[in-house]
Amino acid sequence: MPLSKRNCFIHLPLVQEFLRSVGGEAAVGVATHCEKKGKRVTDEELAKKMKLKVTEIRTVLNRLHYRGIACYKKTKNKKNGWYNYTWGIKKRRIVELVLEEQQESIEKLEVKQVFGKNYCFFSCKNNCAQLPFEIAAEYRFKCPECGEIMGSFDYTKKLQEIGSQITEMRKEVGELKKLA
Repeated sequence: MPLSKRNCFIHLPLVQEFLRSVGGEAAVGVATHCEKKGKRVTDEELAKKMKLKVTEIRTVLNRLHYRGIACYKKTKNKKNGWYNYTWGIKKRRIVELVLEEQQESIEKLEVKQVFGKNYCFFSCKNNCAQLPFEIAAEYRFKCPECGEIMGSFDYTKKLQEIGSQITEMRKEVGELKKLA
């Protein structure tokens, strides 16, 4: 597989969002720089390249390491006796974690979709919440948030949105599997 195609998946919005959620705002830059370099890099190199403090880079690397995304190699400097750490990114692990997270999200949406097809929903004129009949009846058809009277709510549009989300997520998962 050509190098540009292999690196491509880090630039997918889905992957970048995941990296940010795991390692913070700088995580995408760290992963990108490690990939571009093509070999292990030091935290000092990353800090210089990204114009951040070494401690900030180490924080990101440690967060990524905790999830198994970043790995390091420790070598002892024979001159001064200090340890040097060089870091790499495990692309396969990123893919595994993103796919796992996406699959969980798809399953939750499918449950929500089935639930939406099997129940009648009620909402107030302010559209604070859409509650199934049983819960709306417990509140005596008064909105628990604003106190307005609740009427039946057409859940068809919401079901279409859920269906579109599921389709889009499956498409993204398919793209990621091809690139990884």
